[in-house]
Formats: sequence, C-alpha cells, structure tokens
Amino acid sequence: MTKPHKNTALLVLLLAAILVMLLIAPWLIRKIEKYSYPLGYQETVEQYAAEYQMDPFVIYSVIRTESGFDEKAQSDAGARGLMQITEETFAWIKLKIAPQEDLTFDDLWDPQVNIRFGSYYLDCCLERYGNDLATACAAYHSGWGTVDQLLAQEEYAASEATLAEFPYPQMARYVEKVGRAYDRYQQLYR
Repeated sequence: MTKPHKNTALLVLLLAAILVMLLIAPWLIRKIEKYSYPLGYQETVEQYAAEYQMDPFVIYSVIRTESGFDEKAQSDAGARGLMQITEETFAWIKLKIAPQEDLTFDDLWDPQVNIRFGSYYLDCCLERYGNDLATACAAYHSGWGTVDQLLAQEEYAASEATLAEFPYPQMARYVEKVGRAYDRYQQLYR
C-alpha cells in the first residue's frame, strides 16, 4: 500500500513543477525577449529622440539592426559605431549640426556622438520621406539618391515620398528587420 502513496506524492510534485513552469514561462520568455531587444544607451537615445521629436523605438530598432548595440561595429563599407555612419555621411551631418565642433570621423566610436549624428540623419530621412518608416529606413541604409531614383519609377512608388516596393534584396531585408524590431520594441515596452 505504500507504493500508491509514493506514486501520488510524485504525481503531485510533478503537477506542482508543471504549474510553476507554466506560471514562470511567460515571465522568463519576456525577460529573454527584452535581453534580445535591449534599451541600450537609454539616456542618450531618449535625449535625441526628444530633441528630434522622434519615437525612441525607431532609434533602438536602427541601432539593433545596424550594430546589435556594438559600439565598436564597423561595416565592410567603413561605416562606424552603433548607428553605422559612413565618413561621407558623417561629414555632411557635421556641416549641418556641428560645424564649429572639433569632431573627427573617429569620434563616431563614442556612443554619444554616434547616436547624436545617427538620430539627426534618421530624422532627416523621416522628414524627407513623409515619416514613412520603411522608406526612411531604405534611405538610411541605401542613401537618398537610391531612394529618389526608385521613387521616380512608378512600379516602386506608392506616392511622391513613399516606396511601395523595395526591389534590392539587401534593402528589403534591412527595411524588414528594422520594421520587425520596431514592432517588437512596441510590444515589449509600451
């Protein structure tokens, strides 16, 4: 008669363990997701999001997509830092927002400078393309000239300022990744 008692106790323990796992699983999954979608450099991101009146989740999404929050990231094209800014883009942005400052391309390794410059450029892309996140991200990734050329072609343009289609695979993947990250940031933190 002791065996059924042991089996019952084991069954109760097993059911209790399953219940605890079911209760903890959503919390654990959310923790893992937040680790995958961090709010890195939060003070700086929030500062420039406010300055440029931009949703901070857009900046986080671009940083996550561009560098995975690695401030020392460098692309094959020579883009640097968290928001992956090229030397040519750096020079253009510097003329716009920091002409009197003694900044060099090497200063893009500083997260504060990189997020400041990247947020400005991202804001310019959003403004230029009617606040359409997908088109702005295509421009951030591939340049205004490329996007403007696509907008001039009826088969790609949804309007004068927005693309309906992203014909280049790398551009399309980038736009999709940023959009997916943006959706996830909203789900996790709003």
